[in-house]
Amino acid sequence: MSQITYPNLLRPGPPVPTRPRLVGALATGPAEERHTVAGAGAVLVATGPGDRIMVINAEGGQRAELVTSTVDGRSDAGLLGVVADAEPLGLRALLASADDSLRRLSRALTARGISLEGRCAVTLFGAASPAGDRAEFTATGAGWLVVAAPGQAMDPSAQDTASPLTLLIKRAAGRPKLGFDLSDPLADPILDLRVKSATAESYFIRAGEYFQIIDVDGRQCTDFQCFDARKLDRGIQNPLDVTTTRTILGHSYAMPGLHSKYFDQDMTALVEVVQDTCGRHDAFAMACSAKYYDDIGYPGHANCSDNFNGALAKFDVAPRHGWMAANFFFNTWIDGHGVVMTDEPWSRPGDYVLLRAMTDLVCVSSACPDDTSPANGWHLSDIHVRSYAATERFQRAVAWRPMPEADPIMTRQTAFHDRFAALTRDFVEYKGFWLPNTFAGRDPVEEYRACREGVVMMDLSALRKFEITGPDAEALCQWVLTRDVTKLGTGQVVYSAMCYPHGGMIDDGTLFRLGPDRFRWIGGSDFGGEWMREQAQALGLNVMIRGSTDQLHNLAVQGPKSRDLLKGVIWTAPHQAAVGEVDWFRFTVGRIGGPEGAPVVVSRTGYTGELGYEVFCHPKDGAAVFDAIATVGEPMGIRPMGLAALDLLRIESGLIFAGYDFSDQTDPFEAGIGFTVPLKSKAEDFIGREALIRRKENPRVKFVGLEIEGRIPVGHGDCLHIGRAQVGEVTSAMWSPLLGKQIALARVDVTHAETGTEIEVGKLDTLQKRIPARITAFPHYDPKKERPRS
Repeated sequence: MSQITYPNLLRPGPPVPTRPRLVGALATGPAEERHTVAGAGAVLVATGPGDRIMVINAEGGQRAELVTSTVDGRSDAGLLGVVADAEPLGLRALLASADDSLRRLSRALTARGISLEGRCAVTLFGAASPAGDRAEFTATGAGWLVVAAPGQAMDPSAQDTASPLTLLIKRAAGRPKLGFDLSDPLADPILDLRVKSATAESYFIRAGEYFQIIDVDGRQCTDFQCFDARKLDRGIQNPLDVTTTRTILGHSYAMPGLHSKYFDQDMTALVEVVQDTCGRHDAFAMACSAKYYDDIGYPGHANCSDNFNGALAKFDVAPRHGWMAANFFFNTWIDGHGVVMTDEPWSRPGDYVLLRAMTDLVCVSSACPDDTSPANGWHLSDIHVRSYAATERFQRAVAWRPMPEADPIMTRQTAFHDRFAALTRDFVEYKGFWLPNTFAGRDPVEEYRACREGVVMMDLSALRKFEITGPDAEALCQWVLTRDVTKLGTGQVVYSAMCYPHGGMIDDGTLFRLGPDRFRWIGGSDFGGEWMREQAQALGLNVMIRGSTDQLHNLAVQGPKSRDLLKGVIWTAPHQAAVGEVDWFRFTVGRIGGPEGAPVVVSRTGYTGELGYEVFCHPKDGAAVFDAIATVGEPMGIRPMGLAALDLLRIESGLIFAGYDFSDQTDPFEAGIGFTVPLKSKAEDFIGREALIRRKENPRVKFVGLEIEGRIPVGHGDCLHIGRAQVGEVTSAMWSPLLGKQIALARVDVTHAETGTEIEVGKLDTLQKRIPARITAFPHYDPKKERPRS
C-alpha cells in the first residue's frame, strides 16, 4: 500500500502583526500628542519633565510665540531649556480679540494664574521660514505651555495670511494630569460626572440646560437614554425612541450621525443636539445587552442594558432586557446588502456631543464595556458628563476635519452671518461654515429670477483660498493646474482643473495672478492646497502655499444690475481699473465708498451664468461691505440669495459641482470642462497630462445635457437606460423656471451620447418605472456665455 504524501504546509517564523496605515490620532502612540495651532490662534497644554516638544511651521511664513510657566503660574522659559527673548505681544493681541476659542483660552490662563507680563516669550520662525521648518525642546519640569501663531488682519490685495503651526509632544511618562485631565469646561459647570469604564450613571437635567457628553481618551462608545421627568412622575416610562425620531425628521432609512432632535414615543421632543465634534455615531442599533454577549459566547459579560437598569433603579424605572439608545461615538453603517457594519470609532480624546434639554430630563449614560469587537478601539475607557446653565449661549456647530490628521474645526460663522441671520434662520453647514439656504417668505425660484433679471447677493465665504508666493510660484501653478498659467497676466483670473496623475480631478477653481510671483487659488477643496504643498516639496521648489480661507470672506453680487450697483459702492485708485472697466475674468483692488473705506478685491467672476462679481474682504469688514452693497442695491431691488437658488442657476448654466458632477474618478473631459485642458497649446508638462491624452483619445463616457418629460423629480445618481442596460447616470437635475421643463446634467456612455438620443431615467428598481428623456447640448441657458461677458 502506497504511503500518502502530504504537502509541506509549514509557514516558518513567528506571526506578522496587523499594521494598517493609520493617520492622525490613530497613528500616534499612547504617549504621543498632536495639536494644531490655527493661524491667529493659540493653544494651552500641560508639560511634564522629559517631554519632547516639537513646533512645526506647517505652511511656512508663520511666526510663533511660546510662553511657559510653572504649575503655580510663574513664567519660566527655562522649562524649555531656553531664555525668553521677547514680550508676547502677538499673544496679548490675540487674547484681546472677540474669538470664542481665544476667550476660553484667556479664562484658562486666568484660572491657572498664568501671567503674560514682561519679557516671557520665546519667538520662533519668521516670514521667510519654509513649510516644515521646526524647533525642538525637552521640558525640564512640570508646567504649562502656550503656543501662539500671531497674525494681523490680512489685506485682501496682499498675501500676509496667518497660517497654522503643528505642536507634537512625546510624553516621557504619559500625559501629565496637573488637575486638568480633560479640556476645560465650555462654561462654569453645574454637574461634573465621571462614568467609569464598563459602567453607567444616571443624572437629572433641567429644561433648557445644556449637557456635554465627553469621550475622555478617544474611541470609546457611550449609549445615551433619557425620559421626560414629569412623565416619570406620573408613572409614564417612555424613553427616547430612535424610530419615532427618524420618522419625524424624515430619516426613516438610518444613516451614521446624529439627528437634530430626539423624541419619545409620544412624539415629545426631549433633547436637541447643539454641537458635535466627532460627526460619526450609530443610528441603527440598541444598547448592547446580555443576549448579545450570550449569543456570541460570552455569557455573563457586562453590558450597557444591565448597567442602565442598575443606574435607573433610583428613579424607579422598570428594567428592560435591551434598551433603545442614541449610541454616541459608535461607528456603524449599512452596507449595500442592508447589513449593519461596525469599525473603530472616529472619536478622539476630548470629542464631545453637546445637547440641550427641551424638558426636565432623567438621563443615563454608559461607558460601553464591549471588548469583543473594534467598537471601543480594543481599549475600554471613561466617559464624562458636564452640564451648564440654561442662561449660557453656545453656537450650533459640528466638526469639520479637512484632513484625516487635522484637529476638528467647529462650524464657523462667516463675516456676513449676522446680516443674513436677520433675514433667515435656514442655514446649512457647508465644509465648516454656516451658509444661508433659503429666506423666509420667499421661494428659491424668486431668488433665482432676481438673479436672472435684477441683482442678488450671496455668501460664498466657504470657498477655499490659498496664497501661492515665491520665485517658483508660476512654475508650481503650471505643473499642478491644467491651464497654461504663463499666459495669465497680472490682474487676470483663469478657471482651471487640478488633476491627479491618473487624470481624475482633485478640484476645479479660479487662479488669480496678483504679480509675477504671486497667485491666489480659490477652489472647493482643502486638499488642493495640501496637494500643491506636497508637489512643491517633492520638486524642491522655492514657493509657499498658505491657506487664507479664514482671512478672506467673499460676497457674490450677481445679476444684470450688478455692475451698476457696484459702481456706486467700490472706489478704486487711479492706477486700478474701476468696476465698470473690469472685463470678464479679471479683478481690481479697491475700497468701500472711498479711499478710507474697507479694502476689497473685486473680481468679475461668479457661479450663476449671469453678469456678476465677487467682493473679497477681511472678516472684520464683512458688516461694512454687506451694508454698503445692500444700501446702494435697495433702489435696484437687490435680494439675498441662498444655496437652494444657486443650485438652480448653476445647473441651468452648466456649471459643475464637486461630488455631483465630478470626483477623483472623473477627468475634465468627463466633467464637461475639457476646454480647461489645452493639450496642444500648453508647451510645459503638467500633472496628469499623459493620462488625459489617453483618456481624450479613448473616451468611455461623455458629459451631456438632458431634457426630461413631465414633472416627476429626477435627482443626482438616478440611472439612465437604453432598454434594460444602464448607460449612464444623472449628476445634477432641476426644474428650469425659465425653460419650463425639467433639465439635467448627466454622464452617458459615448455609444449613446449623440444629441437627440432618446433615453430613459430608471425609477423604482430601474425597470418598473421609466421617465422619458432626450440628450441635448449643454449649457441649457446662454450657451455662448454672452450674459456674463456683457
